[in-house]
Amino acid sequence: MARKTNYNFEKRQRELQKAEKKAAKADAKKEAAARRKAEEEGVPYVPPSADDNIEL
Repeated sequence: MARKTNYNFEKRQRELQKAEKKAAKADAKKEAAARRKAEEEGVPYVPPSADDNIEL
């Protein structure tokens, strides 16, 4: 016997994937803007490290 589909769960999973993709795209856009700004100012671009994102 086949399992009963859980449309709400599947929809939520799709929404989470879409939100993750949107956040990744926004991060990439923000980094590109920072890189472009640093290049215009003549300062070498230093990407933020993983330690900078830690909240205490």
